[in-house]
Amino acid sequence: MKQSNLVFLLLVTVVAFGICNADKLKMNYYHKSCPSVERIVREITWSRVAADPSLPAKLLRLHYHDCFVRGCDASVLLDSTPKNSAEKAALPNRSLGGYEVIDDIKKKLEQVCPHKVSCADILALVTRDAVSYQFGRSMWKIPTGRKDGRVSKASEALASLPSPFANFTTLLRQFQDNDLDIVDLVTLSGAHTIGITHCTLVAKRLYNFTGKGDADPSLNPNYATTLRTMCPNPINPKTVLELDPKSSLSFDSHYYEALNQNKGLLRSDAALLTNSHSAQIVRKLQNPHVFLAYFSRSMKKMGDIRVLADGEGEIRKNCRAVNA
Repeated sequence: MKQSNLVFLLLVTVVAFGICNADKLKMNYYHKSCPSVERIVREITWSRVAADPSLPAKLLRLHYHDCFVRGCDASVLLDSTPKNSAEKAALPNRSLGGYEVIDDIKKKLEQVCPHKVSCADILALVTRDAVSYQFGRSMWKIPTGRKDGRVSKASEALASLPSPFANFTTLLRQFQDNDLDIVDLVTLSGAHTIGITHCTLVAKRLYNFTGKGDADPSLNPNYATTLRTMCPNPINPKTVLELDPKSSLSFDSHYYEALNQNKGLLRSDAALLTNSHSAQIVRKLQNPHVFLAYFSRSMKKMGDIRVLADGEGEIRKNCRAVNA
């Protein structure tokens, strides 16, 4: 099949998926209550990304970590209270960023159309727009109408979020628990084409993989040598690494090229090559057109996870706190 025909079929799949999931969310949900919402979100987001190119990775991670715990209900944005330790206090979430962009957008929308736009929709839109900035156009359509959750627990985040140390079986189970399949697992892992992580998360792969002072044999030996230079023992917890070597600010398919060279930085990245079906998808996603089409589809699916819609949840006045 020619590449152009393949991409066309993928885009048809994206459209069809959106139609099938129109029962809770819908396109142009705010066309009467806040018609300027998408323009406002895009303008603020693009302005902030232009000033800080690291934001797309931060906002993508924020959206992921929200949707995998209680669904896409903006529960990750809630601050802890004296009586509750919220999701953002959980260890995997302590390095999350981008909250201030959400706050700025929410403040503007409350001025223009008060108490109309949910924080959950803002998070979905701002993530799309942050990734889309480098392309100068929206890379996928987002149905809206999400409502905000009232519950946020650190213990749930710790239990629900995929670990950077997870093997393939565990990763696939966690994705399937959220109605995402093996294609979504491999595709959404491609978010690691941007962003950074810390040496502490790869130290065992470099220095003590089996407890005998050895390196992970699945890691490209030359890459492992480079990483040990960048992360000398003892590990400095503040030292960071590009998730996608030499391409961490460009949203592209280079992650899969590196992965196929055994340069997946995290164990969860390398795990994608340990299953034959998953490895086949990795090879397919090296094509940038295929990757972008698949990523658009999978982001729409992820954005639908256990959403709260009309009659459920609330529209927070402040994304960091439930309404009084």
